[in-house]
Amino acid sequence: MSNIAVRAENLGKDYVLKSETVHALRGVTFDVPEGDYVAIMGPSGSGKSTLLNLLGCLDRPSFGELYLGTENVATLNDNGLSDIRSKRIGFVFQSYNLIQQLNVVENIQVPLYYQGKVNRTTRKRAIELAGKVGLGDRQDHRPQQLSGGQMQRVAIARSMVNDPYYILADEATGNLDSKTTDEILCLFEELNAEGKTIIMVTHEDEVAARCRRVIRLRDGNIESDLPIEQDRQKYHYSMPTTELSEDEEEDVAVTQAQAVTSDGFSVDDDEIVMGGSSDSHDEPEIEVEIDE
Repeated sequence: MSNIAVRAENLGKDYVLKSETVHALRGVTFDVPEGDYVAIMGPSGSGKSTLLNLLGCLDRPSFGELYLGTENVATLNDNGLSDIRSKRIGFVFQSYNLIQQLNVVENIQVPLYYQGKVNRTTRKRAIELAGKVGLGDRQDHRPQQLSGGQMQRVAIARSMVNDPYYILADEATGNLDSKTTDEILCLFEELNAEGKTIIMVTHEDEVAARCRRVIRLRDGNIESDLPIEQDRQKYHYSMPTTELSEDEEEDVAVTQAQAVTSDGFSVDDDEIVMGGSSDSHDEPEIEVEIDE
């Protein structure tokens, strides 16, 4: 992670409300290396939404610099910011923001429509991305035919269609149940393992715990910027637990069987055969089958 995907230097934003100036962001400095997976957290009024808008090139800072790669985007005009948004940043929103009249593949290609780049090659890439996020068999489905988790998978695929500098996810699991949240976070982890840079804006410790690093804001300043393990220790929350696979559940069953008998046992494929020692012939063997 030697190259920098995003760099903020004394980045700040002020809003003038009537006669009052609100200092929403008070000059924050941080780097996000390529391939990093960062959570941005903070209470209401911390500057989190303001920073999100700046990182997404949805607004310009009042002062400071913001680099995407080597380009300072802080001074770009509206057209320049729009160009950056469409080509270099992948967005994933809490509300999915899919177009109801378009199917999965067409929704994935939406950023390309604005660039006039939709063709056979880009359609092929959209189909590949649909498969990558687990929707290969639902390419022709429209949003109303999909579950919330499936719609968010479409949004994640859409965020990658331009091979962006980074994916900016804003409360991406906020509308999902716990099981679907885990599935979506697993997908983000897979993308990050492949080298994608991800910035996850969230208010949930359980979501932040899946990232590599946490930047916490308070009153427009960076309160802390720590690797996940140090953040967990400082703010006293638990790391997420992982559900066992079928093979792991079987291993646990074998271990439990070992713990409850001292007479010896043997394991044969999908069965645990328990009984007396090899010298004992009086008692029948007991077979305990493990459901697959």
